[in-house]
Amino acid sequence: MFGGFVGFNKDRGGDWGENLLNTVASNTIRHLFTRSELVEVEVRCHPSSKLLQGTIDSFKMSGRGLVIRRDFRTEEMSFETDTVALDFSSVLQGKISLKQPTQAIAQVKLTETDINKSFKADLVRKRLENLDLPALTEISGGEPVSFTDVEVQLLPNNSIQLFAKASWSERSIPVSFRCTLEVARRRKIIFGNLQFDPDPIPEELQELSQKLTTALGEILNEMVDLDRFDLDGVTMRLNRLETEGKNLLFSGYAQIERVPQVG
Repeated sequence: MFGGFVGFNKDRGGDWGENLLNTVASNTIRHLFTRSELVEVEVRCHPSSKLLQGTIDSFKMSGRGLVIRRDFRTEEMSFETDTVALDFSSVLQGKISLKQPTQAIAQVKLTETDINKSFKADLVRKRLENLDLPALTEISGGEPVSFTDVEVQLLPNNSIQLFAKASWSERSIPVSFRCTLEVARRRKIIFGNLQFDPDPIPEELQELSQKLTTALGEILNEMVDLDRFDLDGVTMRLNRLETEGKNLLFSGYAQIERVPQVG
């Protein structure tokens, strides 16, 4: 998930141990992102002699334009670990192996544009198209239903407006609702307090559109689960989220059992 590197720790007094660790960390992180616009890494270890004993004070990464799993772009991402105990011999071999788990505080910024692009990703489309759930086939007369052309508008107070089209056979029904984004069990994003918005829907389609809106809300509530995006050896959890203009901000933490080799 973490891609190309620019400007990380260029010269920190010529300390070979820290420079080596920075190089190995950058190479490791490079393989975790599909691509990136900027990534900066800083290893803190004072005095630097602690590194030879396998201890560093913290590891910090900040990046911009990071693309995860080819389709999911984050405008900004940063994390900083607690004290890290690592096997220094693994660093000499070009790897990073932890002696014990560590935690990192993380912050992520998503733009409205990137959120909308994510709804076009194959991973998301597969969960929204050709659905044969009973609640939907009852509406469509037994035909699978697809939700397409999803567009999200970020609103103040953690709210969003969502537009979409529900299609089956030769029918296409517009769907529109407002809701509040909430964090559940620190790993799921819930589309709470969902309210059907009839204003953009033709009057003759409003009753049908409202039923489809309810079904779409239930589907979305099962989609955004961080456990589906965990890297090998890393468990991510959310503490809070908030809308800020055309951005959606997340803060949380990661429990790192081992450093993943690929995203």
